[in-house]
Amino acid sequence: MIVVTGTGNIGRPLIESLVAAGQEVTAVSRRPTTLPDGARHASGDLADPAGLAPALEGADRMFLMAPDPTLPVAELVRTARSAGVERIVLLSSQRATSRGDDPFLAGLERTVTTEAPEWTVLRPGGFASNALLWAESVRSARTVRAPFGDVPLPPIDPADIAAAAAAALLEDAHLGRHYTLNGPEALTPRAQTAAIAAALGEEVRFVEQSREEAFAELSQFWPPAVVDRTLDALGTPTEDERTPSPDTALALGRSPRTFDDWVARHVGAFS
Repeated sequence: MIVVTGTGNIGRPLIESLVAAGQEVTAVSRRPTTLPDGARHASGDLADPAGLAPALEGADRMFLMAPDPTLPVAELVRTARSAGVERIVLLSSQRATSRGDDPFLAGLERTVTTEAPEWTVLRPGGFASNALLWAESVRSARTVRAPFGDVPLPPIDPADIAAAAAAALLEDAHLGRHYTLNGPEALTPRAQTAAIAAALGEEVRFVEQSREEAFAELSQFWPPAVVDRTLDALGTPTEDERTPSPDTALALGRSPRTFDDWVARHVGAFS
């Protein structure tokens, strides 16, 4: 059995892929949710590893998404190992290596690679789905407001992260690997706005925010420290963060999807 933590942009397509491959899947989240036929839901909170023991019973593989630095990751991994989990596919972040200044990510990766007999670490860059933060303003005013309008980055389709996770859970070829995952092309926010406009068949105006304006807006959704790190990566990316990674094709066995592909599948959110 495979346990998947999270049922959002990555968890849901991962669950669908695993079920389609004939796997028994348990999805763990704090709230009940509708899942594909063949998957079961188990209520659980990663902040309470002991409480997850029933959901982990009988599992031998696990997809671990633990983005909160306050989570007791070491205890969570020990609980999974005690339940019989042998393989852990960890969702980390490109920041673990591109900036080298995130002790949480370093500790998270170290825990998994030390404690799990079989492991794969996925390090995605920025998600294409972050463009959904613009959806309301595109719907209401055909406007995108974002900082750093001319700084290009290669966004990764979350469905490709899910596909890489599925491959790592099902195939031994990915064991012991760290994969940096991003999209095939570096695009500026202006270019992403143009892609949304093309999909809608209507003009969408781009308005560049100051860093201060962006900080105030994003702080409504994320903790201030996370916003600061995000704006650093968006405004002054490293060369690694700017450059499409060859790891993505290695993890997927194919080329990654483009931002245009992602927009075409989600254009309804902007309509």
